[in-house]
Amino acid sequence: AYPNPFNPSTQIRYYLANTESVNIIIYDVMGRKVKSVINKMQNAGLRSVIWNSTDDLGQNVPSGMYFYSIQAGEYMRVRKIILLK
Repeated sequence: AYPNPFNPSTQIRYYLANTESVNIIIYDVMGRKVKSVINKMQNAGLRSVIWNSTDDLGQNVPSGMYFYSIQAGEYMRVRKIILLK
């Protein structure tokens, strides 16, 4: 994710070797789901999505550490991001 730390948004970039179902979810430090950023099939290539520091209800989230998980096919990775206001 870039930038990291960020305020008010960060861009998550990823590369797909094949057409895959992509699922990116933001979690808080307690492991609670904050936002489903993307959940759809995407064609191969370089992709990106922006998280604007809101939850699934459109409410702004507080400053702090968050995690995003990205799953594409059998690939799964979790990374830390920090929101500074």
